[in-house]
Order: sequence, then C-alpha cells, then structure tokens
Amino acid sequence: MSIEKPDGLTPSQTIGPFFAYGLTPRAYGRPELATEQVAGESVAGERIRIEGRVLDGDGEPVGDAMIETWQADSEGRFQAAGNAGFTGFGRAEATAEGAFFFETVRPGALPGPNGSRQAPHLAVSIFARGLLVRLATRIYFDDEPGNAQDPVLALVPAERRGTLIARRGADGVFRFDIRLQGEGETVFFDL
Repeated sequence: MSIEKPDGLTPSQTIGPFFAYGLTPRAYGRPELATEQVAGESVAGERIRIEGRVLDGDGEPVGDAMIETWQADSEGRFQAAGNAGFTGFGRAEATAEGAFFFETVRPGALPGPNGSRQAPHLAVSIFARGLLVRLATRIYFDDEPGNAQDPVLALVPAERRGTLIARRGADGVFRFDIRLQGEGETVFFDL
C-alpha cells in the first residue's frame, strides 16, 4: 500500500507554519483589556500600558509569538459585574520585531493560599512556533510594595525574580520583555 502526498502546502513544523494566522485574529482577543466606557460609565482603575518583546536564546525577536494575559480588575475581581467594560483577557500578536503591547487597568491584589495576599499581577501565556505547550509566567510591577509578600514570587530564586517584573519608564509605560531561553531567561511556571 502506498500513501500519496497531498497537493499543496503541508505544515513543516509540529505546530505548523500557519500558527499566527490561525490564532491571533483580533476577534478572538485584543491587546486592549478595558474599554473607555460602557453604558456611559468609565472602567474603574489606573490605566496602564505594558510594552515588550519576545526574544529567543540569541536575543533575536520571535515574530510569530502570541501572548495572552488574564488578570483581575483594580479591585482584585475577575470579570466583576460592576466593571462591565473590563474583560480581564487579552491577546496580542508579536510583530516581526517581536514587539507586543497591552492596554489595561492595573490589577488589584488577589487572595492567596492560607489567607495570604498575592501582589497585583497579570497571568501570561506564550505560544510560538516550536513550542509544543504554552509557556506560563506572570507580570508583576516594579513599584508594587506587595511584591515582597507575594507567595508565588517568593518561590522564585531572588536572582531570577527580576525576569517577572515590569519596570515603569519615564513615559509611564511598563516594559516587560520575554526571553524564551538563555541568559536572562524569563521564569516560566509548570502548570
């Protein structure tokens, strides 16, 4: 029995060469997690912008990455009824230069294990060519006093915690680069 090859293009990688086209249409998620107004009411919380790049082990941009975020609102609630213009979910496609951004509200603290509090953060998933499973990490904020008591951040060796911290620039924008491997590799969590 012989197996014939199909005509036309076939995927050459495990995930396939059509990864970015299939999963990042703006209809399936946007980099803007909060609208300006819904039914005349503003979304509560401090507006922030997070910009970054996805880089490989050589420091080269990963231009076909997709970054998803999930976060609480400014009161530490997920999709709260009183904050209708806030989705809590965002998705951004990296540009050819590996660049991405999210516009959202600064999240509030969340309940943690054993009555502790988790510092405000965004949960992040990274998808890209060559990754068989998503990578999971978090974005914390450099000016957040709650970072010192965060139970998850405390599990990360002190010398690696900086890879999870977004830093606010003079322009007010938070910078957060994702390094997939190599020197300065972002801490990724087993889920």
